[in-house]
Amino acid sequence: MITNELIMPKSIVVIGASNDIEKPGGKILKNLMDGNFKGELYVSNPKEDEVQGIKSFRNTADLPQVDLAIIAIAAKYIPETVELLTQQKNTKAFIILSAGFSEESHEGKILEDKVVELINKVNGSLIGPNCVGILTPAHHSIFTLPIPKLNAQGCDFISGSGATACFIMEAGIPKGLSFANVFSVGNSAQMGVEEILQYMDETFDPATSSKIKLLYIENISKPEMLMKHAASLIKKGCKIAAVKAGSSEAGSRAASSHTGALASSDISVDALFRKAGIVRCYGREDLISVASVFTYPELKGKNIAIITHAGGPAVMLTDALSKGGLNIPAIENPKSKELLTKLFPGSSVANPIDFLATGTAEQLGTIIDYVDNDFDEIDGMVVIFGTPGLFKLFDVYNVLSEKLKKSKKPIYPVLPSILTAKEEVEDFIAKGWVNFPDEVTLGTALAKVYDTNKPLLMKSCTSHVDEALIRAIIDTCDNGYISPEAVQGLLDAAGVPRAGEAVVTEKAKAVEAAAKLGFPVVMKVVGPVHKSDVGGVVLNIKDAVTVEKEFDRMIKIKDTTAILIQPMLSGTELFVGANYEDKFGHLVMCGMGGIFIEVLKDVSAGLVPIGKQEATQMVRNLKSYKIIQGVRGQEGINEEEFINVIIAVSTLLSVAPEIREMDINPLLGKKDKVVAVDARIRIEK
Repeated sequence: MITNELIMPKSIVVIGASNDIEKPGGKILKNLMDGNFKGELYVSNPKEDEVQGIKSFRNTADLPQVDLAIIAIAAKYIPETVELLTQQKNTKAFIILSAGFSEESHEGKILEDKVVELINKVNGSLIGPNCVGILTPAHHSIFTLPIPKLNAQGCDFISGSGATACFIMEAGIPKGLSFANVFSVGNSAQMGVEEILQYMDETFDPATSSKIKLLYIENISKPEMLMKHAASLIKKGCKIAAVKAGSSEAGSRAASSHTGALASSDISVDALFRKAGIVRCYGREDLISVASVFTYPELKGKNIAIITHAGGPAVMLTDALSKGGLNIPAIENPKSKELLTKLFPGSSVANPIDFLATGTAEQLGTIIDYVDNDFDEIDGMVVIFGTPGLFKLFDVYNVLSEKLKKSKKPIYPVLPSILTAKEEVEDFIAKGWVNFPDEVTLGTALAKVYDTNKPLLMKSCTSHVDEALIRAIIDTCDNGYISPEAVQGLLDAAGVPRAGEAVVTEKAKAVEAAAKLGFPVVMKVVGPVHKSDVGGVVLNIKDAVTVEKEFDRMIKIKDTTAILIQPMLSGTELFVGANYEDKFGHLVMCGMGGIFIEVLKDVSAGLVPIGKQEATQMVRNLKSYKIIQGVRGQEGINEEEFINVIIAVSTLLSVAPEIREMDINPLLGKKDKVVAVDARIRIEK
């Protein structure tokens, strides 16, 4: 839990403070003093009587009562120090900078657990260990640089890595990005990114709190907490972007189903972020550019006007925006001809609006006004304006600054001359604006932000399934893959349409079932995991003689316990599957079947529970979505029914969490229906 003593301490002690400001204990003390901490500041160093002009307590036991302790001593001495402070000095908040804990060894983990236990006993707060500290308006308890001038409406930044936090601030500040609070959580022994975000959610004040949250995460230990509070903050008007490092895996973990083999922790992270409404980033510059977009008004539509005096950057920006799904429509507004008369000969208003290298500040202002007031087909604009160094740009950037304040449509400034026009760009940033030095970076970030949805359904609705029947089937099944009859019962109870079928163990019953289902039929072995690999699937059987012949052959295949008979159906192969991901819960995946799943791995995923909006997004995010729609005269697939199957599987998993892996593959789709042909379910109670 975050205590008031951590956020607004009345007194701070630096244990291990030093006169050497090249050491963490020395630098953090200097930063606290330079940051004008208003409360009582103490230091404790057994070898010094005074540290940086402050009286030093050689014996920690001699300290007065203190709210917050910042500790920079060897790990082995920290548990006894924490015990003394919690028991004798009423200390309720700790920032432990020291390394040597769980990140290093098992012995370090034991020390770390002891520290957490002591702090928890007094309902205290712990940041770290192995962190660089925190930066708030009340106190600069951080031993690194840079320390930006804090802005209440800047970014709240929570990082699992202290060095990364520094590097992100280093790159963001020169562009004009500002910060409100910075938390480096280190080992997250007691509180990690999730707990800090929870605190920001529970204490959020729309009048005073920052509405931009940036996260750098190395390990998501509490996905549900992260999703809940991120979604809550976004619903309150915040914007959140996050880097989840460690996204690549040496390979998928072993799994016995298609879905299990395709699933990975990174796919789960994608699904979690999408559900919560978090913009996912993949690096420092990516995070900075998305955060910079957040500082400007929200883009309400896809149509962008590019205003430029340089052709090349406009072309590259057009490519980046188009690749991201945004539009740069030709401007054919009657007012465009009028605008053209106000520009130099040779200018173009087609979009990009190019007013030439000789374009003036006055012309820029005129163009922005026309786009803002007269071009209703445009939703936002990007202004690209640099210089070869022939003249100063103060007048241009002053006009841009004034238009940014008044424009009804968002304007994104690309000022690329950060060396040649260094003075002018710095003046523009000093007015409170954020600059995008690179147009492609802006285009990519803008598209990413626009494409990120608001938080999706978080609660499961089970009213349309037969819960009692699902529970009855699950309760009577043993662990492992359940029988075809049980699978059929679960699909029926969940409302998944399926082909008629029969499971037989006798030749005569096979012939009888085939006749009843109607020729042609399909025969499949029951038991082997990969039926096709062992010759356990025969298609298009047209008569009873072939049924008898194939039954005799197939029943002898290793691990076969029965034969499944189904009518021979046609349609486009789809699949829907599910896998249980540790900590994240159930992940439902969908896509095209056949080669699309085996080779191209064209899949979409969502975390349970999944509602109609999310299921629709999953289907439409598939690279093969045009096949579902129908392409080049080919019959399409009933998208609504495909979506309904995804929702039904999600609901089934909500009612039967014992399901660990599930595949409906193939799921045959036609324009009038989608039917499950084969399904496998594995449970663990």
